[in-house]
Amino acid sequence: MEAKKTNKIPTLIMVTSPFFILLAIVISILYGTKDISALTAWQAITQFDEGNVDHNIIVSSRIPRVVAALLVGAFLAVAGAVMQGVTRNYLASPSIMGVNDGSAFIVTLAIVFFPGISNYQMILLSMLGSALGAGLVFGLGSLVRNGLSPVRLAIIGTVIGTFLSSIASAIAMYFQVSQTISIWYNSKIHAVQPDMLRLAIPFGIVGLLLALLSSKSITVASLGEDIAVGLGQRTKWVKALSILSVVFLTGTSVALVGKIAFVGLVIPHITRFIVGVDYRYIIPCAAMIGAVFLAFCDIVSRFINFPFETPIGVVTAIIGVPFFLYLIRKKGGRQSA
Repeated sequence: MEAKKTNKIPTLIMVTSPFFILLAIVISILYGTKDISALTAWQAITQFDEGNVDHNIIVSSRIPRVVAALLVGAFLAVAGAVMQGVTRNYLASPSIMGVNDGSAFIVTLAIVFFPGISNYQMILLSMLGSALGAGLVFGLGSLVRNGLSPVRLAIIGTVIGTFLSSIASAIAMYFQVSQTISIWYNSKIHAVQPDMLRLAIPFGIVGLLLALLSSKSITVASLGEDIAVGLGQRTKWVKALSILSVVFLTGTSVALVGKIAFVGLVIPHITRFIVGVDYRYIIPCAAMIGAVFLAFCDIVSRFINFPFETPIGVVTAIIGVPFFLYLIRKKGGRQSA
């Protein structure tokens, strides 16, 4: 009876989320530095006039922007949920474990040394950077005594991330492309390219499918290595599939809009609190909640210092930093159960 009651919550989230997603889309399209009427927005979608400035703002800027915010929110939330489940580390997330920084670092090298690189190649290199960042952090963590504990791994991730960011900044300054590189480290969601968005969607969907396919195995893995092995799980395959999912999701997100922190940390915890510990429910629900969360963060970022825009990373940090400190204070250095 209790199981049936619990299962109603994920269903409720999946049913109500489209309403909030639609609300975010409408607000994002209509409001910004310049307010646009609903009639004009509708005409821009149904009867696009290339000579109309408002139509161009909607089609080339605001629609791609809100779609990118929804997708990246979903991608990062799922990536964080997968990382926390597989590693049993409550602080695991793309932004803390060096995954975002690895992507941004490789993107920086690509922009400096291969300025004519295509969007497709940029996404692939960004995913390679995700794997590099994760490999460096977890590799170094395995060499240090108790390095895989949540707090120590977070410290190692922060150090590696700062190191990669510093090298990227130095390279960018030397080659005089600091202005271009800065938007990758501060998020360029306001300047998302429609062509890049179309290319990124299939890669993100692959990452989501990999996460959904491994969701049952992640639930078992989250119980601990010994229990998972005792239940006959091939833990190495589960970890490999999960890491591949995180690489696709994070690499695609960074290539699309640059670095955005704390979504992959906060949303999985909120989702787990609401729906329980079954990752068959956590992953789809985290995707929905993450999408709504980042879309509304983007809306808030437009009005904090109106008519000037505040970087969306500031908004996510306002929420994420206190949450991060709360987790450390509440759980200390223990692994999640």
